Amino acid sequence: MSNIQEKIDHYTAELKNWKPTSAQEVEDFRLRFLVAKGILKNLFEEFKGVSNEEKRVLGKVLNGFKQAVEARFNEMKVKFGETQLSTKQNVSQDLTLPGPGFTIGGRHPLSLVRKEIVEIFKKLGFIVAEGPEIEDDWHNFTALNFPEEHPARDMQDTFFIRKQQGNDIALRTHTSSVQVRMMENGKPPFRAIMPGRVYRNEAISARAHCFFHQIEGLYIDEGVSFADLKQTLFHFVQELYGEGTKVRFRPSYFPFTEPSAEMDISCTICKGAGCNMCKYTGWVEILGCGMVDPNVLENSGIDSKKYTGFAFGMGIERIANLKYEIKDLRLFSENDIRFLRQFETEII
Repeated sequence: MSNIQEKIDHYTAELKNWKPTSAQEVEDFRLRFLVAKGILKNLFEEFKGVSNEEKRVLGKVLNGFKQAVEARFNEMKVKFGETQLSTKQNVSQDLTLPGPGFTIGGRHPLSLVRKEIVEIFKKLGFIVAEGPEIEDDWHNFTALNFPEEHPARDMQDTFFIRKQQGNDIALRTHTSSVQVRMMENGKPPFRAIMPGRVYRNEAISARAHCFFHQIEGLYIDEGVSFADLKQTLFHFVQELYGEGTKVRFRPSYFPFTEPSAEMDISCTICKGAGCNMCKYTGWVEILGCGMVDPNVLENSGIDSKKYTGFAFGMGIERIANLKYEIKDLRLFSENDIRFLRQFETEII
C-alpha cells in the first residue's frame, strides 16, 4: 500500500505545481496521465493486486487523485482552447469569398457502359425492365427450355440457395428470367432490355468472375425475323464502338433460342492484330442471340403461331473491357481507387 500511496503523494505535489504555458503542454499532460498506458491506468492496474483491506483505504484516495487530475486537465484545456479561439477570431477574414468546393467523384465504368447501352436501345424503342436476383426454377430454367440434365442446373455451375426437386431456388444465372416474367404478365408486342447482376459458379480470372452484369434484350411482335435481329445488333455496335467496327455472326446453341448465334466484333484493343483478350484471333465475342424458341413463347402464355421474336444477351464487363481497353475484369470489383479515378471526369 505504501508504494501506491507514495506515488499518489508524489504526483499530487507535481499536479499542484503544474502551471502550463501553452496548449502543447496541456496535451503532453494528457498523454502522460490520461491515455490507456498512462500513469492513472498503471496505478489502477497496480491497485488490483493489493489486499481487500488495503483497497478500502486506497480506493478512496486513488479515485480522489483521478478526479483531481481530470479536473485540472479540463481546466487548462478550456483556458488554452479559449485563448486559441479568440486569437483566430481576431484574424481578418473576407466572409464574401466562396467556400472550398466539393470533390466530385465519377461513375463506375460499368455504370457508364450500362447507361450508354440503355440509351442506345431506348432510341430504338426499347424500355428497361428489371426483376429479382433470387429466382425459382421455373423462371430461371424450366420456362426457358433448359432440359433437366443441362449443366446449368448443376451445383458446379449455379449458386443454389435451396435445392429440392421441382422447386429449386438460386441466384439467377442470367436476366432471361426477367423476360419470362414480362411475357407472363403482359401481352405482345414486347420491346425491352433487362440490365442486372447475375451469378455463376465460375473460377475468377482475367476473363471470368463468379458475379457479373448482363443486359438482355427481347423483341416480340408479329412478323419479327432474324434480319431484324441482325440489323438491330449491327446498329448497336456502330453506335457503341464507332462506325466501321466489323461484325460477324457464328451459329451457336442456346436452349431458349432457335436458331441461335454468337456475335463477334473486331478486337478494339489490338485492332485485329491479335492479343490475349481476343486469344490472338482478332475477334472478340460480345453477345449471344437468336430467335425466341416457340416452346419459350408457349411456356409464357404467348401464341407461337401468331408471334415471333428475338432475344440477345451480353456481359457489361466484356463490353467495358473492349470500350476502355481494360484487360482484366477483376479490376471492376477490387475498388482500387487508382483505377476508379480514371473515370472521375465523367459527369454524374
